Amino acid sequence: MNVNVPGSARPSPGTDPRPAALRVLLALGVVFLMLATTGWTAVHRPDAGTSLRAAGLAAWSATRIGGRAVPPADAPVRTVARFFAGLDAGARTHLADAHPFVVGNLSGAPAELRYRANAQALLLAEQVELARSRDVSLTPADRTAAGRRAHRFASLAEPGRQVLAFDPTGGGRVAEVFGDLDRAERISVIVPGVDTDAVTFERTQRRLTSPVGMAESLYAAQRAAAPATRTAVIAWADYTAPAGVGVDAATGHMAVDGAARLEALAAALPGDATVALFCHSYGSVVCGVAAHALPERVTDVVAAGSPGMRAGSVAELRTSARVWAMRDAGDWIADVPHLEVGGLGHGADPVSPEFGARLLSSAGARLHTGYFEPGTDSLDNFAKIGTGAFGSVACATGGDTCRRGISGTDAD
Repeated sequence: MNVNVPGSARPSPGTDPRPAALRVLLALGVVFLMLATTGWTAVHRPDAGTSLRAAGLAAWSATRIGGRAVPPADAPVRTVARFFAGLDAGARTHLADAHPFVVGNLSGAPAELRYRANAQALLLAEQVELARSRDVSLTPADRTAAGRRAHRFASLAEPGRQVLAFDPTGGGRVAEVFGDLDRAERISVIVPGVDTDAVTFERTQRRLTSPVGMAESLYAAQRAAAPATRTAVIAWADYTAPAGVGVDAATGHMAVDGAARLEALAAALPGDATVALFCHSYGSVVCGVAAHALPERVTDVVAAGSPGMRAGSVAELRTSARVWAMRDAGDWIADVPHLEVGGLGHGADPVSPEFGARLLSSAGARLHTGYFEPGTDSLDNFAKIGTGAFGSVACATGGDTCRRGISGTDAD
């Protein structure tokens, strides 16, 4: 088991002279003010994809191949893997083509088969949204939203893209792979935060604020840092994220569902590559909830711009993985109360010395969304952790504190 050694955040402002009870009340006041000004309900998300997924599930449940029933769509990873291992290539392809909305999301199915299925699912979903975009019975806003979804689905379906998961239900869930997942020696998974859905999965403007932009930036940095190391990066938006900084973002119920999906992903990854999670903003809440159930191949969990990980310390995460944290000096997340009261809030500040994470430098990053910008210490550190180059990781204090206890470094 790796030992997590406390580092040091920016210089502490000292002990708060206010009584503990008063500090809690003031913090709660900030939370409720944020919720009141941003809205207590989540932003409406379209449900056009519901019928596609539901129809796919119904057809799958009645399917037999070679006299055998197919496994349930929610079957354990090992059950799914054994099922597909027992089929020939023709039978696998037939299932992917006939049931793209199911096979494309089956944890345990071969990655290449999922890519094939999701390419077809995306084209089908695009056609549905194109029809909605021309439907005069819909409001102008709904037609515009449908047009944006159709454009995004068409982009994701372009040849060469490796979409590991796709579900158009609601705002839509997507995961995409960069690199060769089956041959990778090291796999990195980016877990994004609020306002992530199928449309925002990639962006032309402010590209590096989207999961695709983050993943492309990290993959390029890893290849530059360690060209001989076979790496793969997954832009993982395969959970329903909160919409906006409202009550959903201030509570953990969406993180619980996201954590279950993240655990399934980690369990289903092919080969024996080590895995590092790079968890941004609310994504770090998901990673914190999942931490105790992640397989041992997940060796590193990195929280960037975190509102908290639903824990009071690294020890409470109950993970054998190394836990790292960073926050830019201008990141507004620092002003979010780091506490949990009555279900509101996400617990202790991951960059506080008391939390016990290994504190990383994020020099050069700009505000809350700049952690994946080329030329920053944050991206450089992500690339080094993702490729196992721990000896040159830059700590928040400039020393070697965050590297201590890691075998093979100058601080072991």
